[in-house]
Amino acid sequence: MAHRNTLSVLSSGRRRVSLLEASAILGIVTLLAACLFPIIAQARESAKNASHLTRYRVACLANAMYVSDYDGDDDLVPSGVHGRKETNRPGGQAGGGGGGFPIAYHGGPIITGTVNVYYIWYGNWSGNSATTILPDLASNIGGKPYFNINTTYYDGSGNHVQNLVTNKLSTTDNYSQGTAFGDAGVQAIVANAINSGKLQADANGVYFVLTSADVNETSGFCTQYCGWHTHVKTTSIANGMDIKYAFVGNPDRCPSACEAQTTGPNGNAGADGMASIIAHELEEATTDPDLNAWFDRRGAENADKCAWTFGTTYTTSNGAKANMKLGTRDFLIQQNWVNVNGGYCAKQYP
Repeated sequence: MAHRNTLSVLSSGRRRVSLLEASAILGIVTLLAACLFPIIAQARESAKNASHLTRYRVACLANAMYVSDYDGDDDLVPSGVHGRKETNRPGGQAGGGGGGFPIAYHGGPIITGTVNVYYIWYGNWSGNSATTILPDLASNIGGKPYFNINTTYYDGSGNHVQNLVTNKLSTTDNYSQGTAFGDAGVQAIVANAINSGKLQADANGVYFVLTSADVNETSGFCTQYCGWHTHVKTTSIANGMDIKYAFVGNPDRCPSACEAQTTGPNGNAGADGMASIIAHELEEATTDPDLNAWFDRRGAENADKCAWTFGTTYTTSNGAKANMKLGTRDFLIQQNWVNVNGGYCAKQYP
């Protein structure tokens, strides 16, 4: 019965703390609070300001977004990541997590003029029909009811996204970073394409690094995500211009994780899978290019909220499912979040 002298036992069985012990406990609590509160405040402030990082990723963030409850007062910041199919809903079901958390504007820039698409074909794409399918996507997605969804987003001055997309230019990269590299390698590929003059520097551009199936992005392609977008602003690239870029790998490397179906409407399951991922990253790079504009309190950007949902589909001549025609091609493209009337997933607006 150690320290029995500091306690007296009441008839009810409850014990009373002496004045001396109470004073000691109060002193300890006060000291701990003085130490911990600044740390907690600093951590919260760092989380709020994390969007200044060129890339912010949490392992399996998509799963946390759509499965876990979030009880904090502060918004999470977006990761720019397009999660695998099974990370978007409990039990491996495909589908985004838009319900219950309205998307909100956080003060950052959006792209308000024509969005220019640049492709960097990395690796070996010889004989792959993706090199015609995906340019057709970029050439025909603008001006359509699908991309018009993004016009429901605006900046602090009331300027809205325009329903304008141009398939600007493309180039190739013959394994300058090898067959396995991380996020820094993706940035280096973009920097090389711009600094060498293969692609022009464009503040309204989104530069897509498209990797062939033999290439692995080691920070989590296939295991944690199917694609991502971010931005960089450094004097070593285009004299400090704010450059937006994205990574999209060939889902043929991991069909069960990043392809919606084994047969695509254009006869190339990998390219057809990439089409939906490119659309996802393009609309996020337009409405949240610097990861500090439009997202919900869980960090989900507009396309995240509808990931792996496709709405009404139809069957194409080769038995594949599609949900829209862009130009002369059928595509199966995920829905996007319409930012009116409380928000909802759709394939078109209005």
